[in-house]
Amino acid sequence: MLDFKELDAFVWAVKLGSFRKAAVRLHITQPSVSERISRLESTVGELLLERSARPVQPTMRGREFFLHAERILHQRDEALKLFDSAETFSAPLRLGTIETIAHSWFPAFIQQLTARFPELIIELTVDYSPVLNDRLMRNELDILLAMNGYLAPEQIECETLSPYEMGMFVSPRHAALLNEHPNAWCQSLPFISFGRQARPYEELVRYLSDVGVRQPRIHSVSTLMTIARMTMEGLGIGALPVATVLDEWRRGDLYRLTLPVPLPPMNYDVIWRSANHPRFCRSVGRIAQECAVNYARERRADMANTCVTGRWVRPSAISTTPEAAPRST
Repeated sequence: MLDFKELDAFVWAVKLGSFRKAAVRLHITQPSVSERISRLESTVGELLLERSARPVQPTMRGREFFLHAERILHQRDEALKLFDSAETFSAPLRLGTIETIAHSWFPAFIQQLTARFPELIIELTVDYSPVLNDRLMRNELDILLAMNGYLAPEQIECETLSPYEMGMFVSPRHAALLNEHPNAWCQSLPFISFGRQARPYEELVRYLSDVGVRQPRIHSVSTLMTIARMTMEGLGIGALPVATVLDEWRRGDLYRLTLPVPLPPMNYDVIWRSANHPRFCRSVGRIAQECAVNYARERRADMANTCVTGRWVRPSAISTTPEAAPRST
C-alpha cells in the first residue's frame, strides 16, 4: 500500500534532484529518504529513479508515476486545509426546517449563508419537527431549524432562535358572527391547527383545556399556507404565527381574536448532532439567529406602524356552554 511519506520522499527527490536536498526539505536523514523510496519501488515493483545520474533523474516509468504522485499529495494538502479553517464546509449541506420558518426569514437566511459559504450546496427538507429530529439522528440531515426537545441533550448541540407570537384568526364574515355572540366564540367554529405530530397542535389542545374549552373540534392541517387559506375561507378559527399572516391581517383578509389568555409562543432552535462539524454548525447557527432577530424586529415594527383598528374580534369570555348562536357551515 502506498504511504504518503514514501510519496513525499520520491516527489521531493525528483523535484530537487538529490536525496540530500529532499532530506533537508523533509527534515529527515538522507538514509531515511533512500529507505522510503526503496520501499515505494518495492511496492510498485519497478525502479522509479536513476540513482547514478547527477542530479537524480526519474526513469521513464518514474516520470509517469511522478505526475500521479504529485497530484495525490496536492489532493492530500487540499483535504487537510479543511481543518486549518474553523468554519469552512464545501460538501452538500442537508438542511431541515419547519414550514413556519420556511415562510418567514428563511430566504434571507439562505442568501446570507451562501454568501458566507459560496461553494455550499443546499439540500433542503421541510417537515414537522419530530420527523426532522428523527432524520437528524439517523444522519440523514446535518442541521435543523426546528423545535427542540425530541432528542437526548447529550446527543445534540443547539442555539436558540427568536420565538413566534401565536394568535387566533377568523375570516371577516365570521368576525361579525363572533361579535354578535361574544360568549360562544369557541362553540361556533372549529379550530384549525398544524398536524397532530406538530407541537403547535399539542399546545393548542393544552391551551383550550386550560381555558375551559371541553372537547374542541380541531382540524389538523399539514401546511401553514393551507391553515391560513382555510381560515380566510371561513372554515374555522386558525391558530397561526402572527408574523407570517401580518399582511393578510393588515388587508382585512383575517381578523384576530383578543384572547383572555395569550397563546404560548412557538420556540425554535438551530440543532445539530454533537459529533458534527461544531465550528461550522455554530457559524450557521449565528447566521440563523441574526436572520430570525431581524425578521422579528421588522415584523414588530410593521405591527406597530400598521393600522389594524377594527380588525379585532373581542369575545368577552370563554364559555363552555353554547349559546343559541348559529353554527357555521
